[in-house]
Amino acid sequence: MSLKIRGILVLVVGAMLGLSLSLGGGVLADRQGDGDEDLPWEQARLLAEVMERVKRDYVDDVDDRRLMEAAIRGMVADLDPHSRFLDEEQYEEIRISTTGNYSGVGIEVSMDGGEVRVVAPFDGTPAQLAGILPGDVIIAIDDLPVDHENLDETVSRMRGKVGTRVKLTVMRGEESLDFSLLRANVHVESVRAHLLDDGLGYVRVTQFSEATSRELKRALRGLAQEHDGDLAGLVLDLRNNPGGVLDAAVDVSDLFLDEGLIVSAEGRSEEARFSHSARRGDVLDGAELVVLVNGGSASASEIVAGALQDNHRAVVIGTHTFGKGSVQTVMPLSNGHAIKLTTSRYFTPSGASIHETGIKPDVVIEQPPETPVVSAILAPPDAAADRQLAGAIDRITRPRIVQSKAP
Repeated sequence: MSLKIRGILVLVVGAMLGLSLSLGGGVLADRQGDGDEDLPWEQARLLAEVMERVKRDYVDDVDDRRLMEAAIRGMVADLDPHSRFLDEEQYEEIRISTTGNYSGVGIEVSMDGGEVRVVAPFDGTPAQLAGILPGDVIIAIDDLPVDHENLDETVSRMRGKVGTRVKLTVMRGEESLDFSLLRANVHVESVRAHLLDDGLGYVRVTQFSEATSRELKRALRGLAQEHDGDLAGLVLDLRNNPGGVLDAAVDVSDLFLDEGLIVSAEGRSEEARFSHSARRGDVLDGAELVVLVNGGSASASEIVAGALQDNHRAVVIGTHTFGKGSVQTVMPLSNGHAIKLTTSRYFTPSGASIHETGIKPDVVIEQPPETPVVSAILAPPDAAADRQLAGAIDRITRPRIVQSKAP
């Protein structure tokens, strides 16, 4: 075994021994009692042997830094699907997603049938001012084809320093169009609102960031002013919302509740065990509330849907949610790295865990999987699934709205 690999072996064993000691004398004593005291050394030796073989025999030369980072990534990723080791760029991406501010062109994109499709450009951004439209398919960035299997890479390539240019090539129907965009500071609005008939409000929340609760309150005030009075009811659309910041989900739930438990969580550390309850003050003052969900509603979206459902504050409509009942904590490391580690499992107010089961809607409306449901803000509600949802909402809210208007 080479001296360099032996050095790595010593470092790895030292780290593993330090970890064992940090877990406490009781744990270490139990291991020794079981006769497993040699296991960390054996596993560390195995790791060093694998590294040595790769260094010596792999078809291409691989440096030690890359091998060690790959080993760390594998260790964390093997824990569960949601834990990850983050390099500097990935850590920055996480921070962007929680704050809603970044430098780029201002486009929300999604994978749709193997294509990178524009969901919508954000208002006032370079993409919107240049004329990029919902439904455009991005096929190249700076003349390089996009990777249809890696949406994160596509998003990363569109971002960059303020004032730098990026060329996007899109397909609009059968026509190929080129756009030269000047990157700018972008604030991602996670809330979009629209006033429907009879004083009914519609609000779509696309993700849960640190600003979501403030944006939602602002949107509701705007709808009330547009209606020239209190809203008769609200449709809260959480379809295809992948989640985000837990505290944001708690704050959004609290907006519509006067009392009651919102969410609780259990974990190994003291910080991982917590519960959040509502404070008095319902922004709708008890007006009818409908929550839309589907299989793309996950994590923080499920916290909101579960809290409002279990507290009998809202009728949940749609299909079973995704079923992500765990909480991840982002922990900074040295050199700009971090790990996103699952630290808790959360429970709805009824004490139910939705892990791998999801939340069952009160009213199940099946949506054809090949027909993505588009928000009423972005397109006319002419899809069959949207018409079905509109009918269900109408049946639930209309009698109560009419009754509330009666003298």
